[in-house]
Amino acid sequence: MNDKVINAAVKMLEIFDEEAGQRIDNFLLAKLKGVPKSLIYRILRKGEVRVNKGRIKPEYKLQAGDVVRVPPVRVSEKEQAPVSIKLNKVAQLEHQIIFEDDCLLVLNKPSGTAVHGGSGLSFGVIEGLRALRPQARFLELVHRLDRDTSGILLVAKKRSALRNLHEQLRIKTVQKDYLALVRGQWQSHVKVVKAPLLKNELSSGERIVRVSEQGKPSETHFSIEERYLNATLVKASPVTGRTHQIRVHAQYAGHPIAMDDKYGDKNFDAAMAALGLNRLFLHAASIRFEHPKNGEILCLNAPLDEKMKAVLKKLREQSR
Repeated sequence: MNDKVINAAVKMLEIFDEEAGQRIDNFLLAKLKGVPKSLIYRILRKGEVRVNKGRIKPEYKLQAGDVVRVPPVRVSEKEQAPVSIKLNKVAQLEHQIIFEDDCLLVLNKPSGTAVHGGSGLSFGVIEGLRALRPQARFLELVHRLDRDTSGILLVAKKRSALRNLHEQLRIKTVQKDYLALVRGQWQSHVKVVKAPLLKNELSSGERIVRVSEQGKPSETHFSIEERYLNATLVKASPVTGRTHQIRVHAQYAGHPIAMDDKYGDKNFDAAMAALGLNRLFLHAASIRFEHPKNGEILCLNAPLDEKMKAVLKKLREQSR
């Protein structure tokens, strides 16, 4: 029987802010591609996976600063999970790269594509990039975007770059700006939303976030880009990086984002669908950070896709 080595040596992985909050079993499922769930739960049960040198349960939630010991894992060829990389999606990703050098790859992620496989998805951005760059020895996500959010996504090509960028995120020197189309007239005086966010996982595995005093401190800055009759295009700049933060903060301010299936407004969504919008109108439009190698300040922009531009054009015409 042929064994494939998925993880040839013991790995010690440090957990950064961006990865905190997820369960250890989900973290391992994402890290150990091709390893069956049964094997992941076996190594957890046997105590081969350790966090800060101690045994943990599969439901343990990772915290920033945790060090996870991942044991060597061998998987028989017949036991491997099938990986179906969609070639057309891979080819599409090549056209979405907006910056690349020996340290970094920056992508304008399409809406509807997950950042990595898992949760029943065989294809994600990171799997696609690894298929596109088979010679790359290291490709890891620096941060995440929701599946339905489009726009700028940073991918590190060196571990040193990943560490550097995680540190920049931790000390909040990375400036990220999103564009969101929201319901109604955003009030000019609402420039900052500070509302603690609590993440709940439903029995289905779906994640829902709500404003709660028991939640983590969260802050988003908003400014008006363009007004329409019954909608506003706003720029949203998150100070913290919580799950679904901009979506929940916009809803909390009374202006849910167009076509948000979790936190949206059905009547507003129907009006936007009539204009041709068929996706969440949230786009990571720009990012400003220090290049991890030479310290140069990089300012990168990702254009809106044609469908989003067409919807804004129709809203402008309606407003005249």
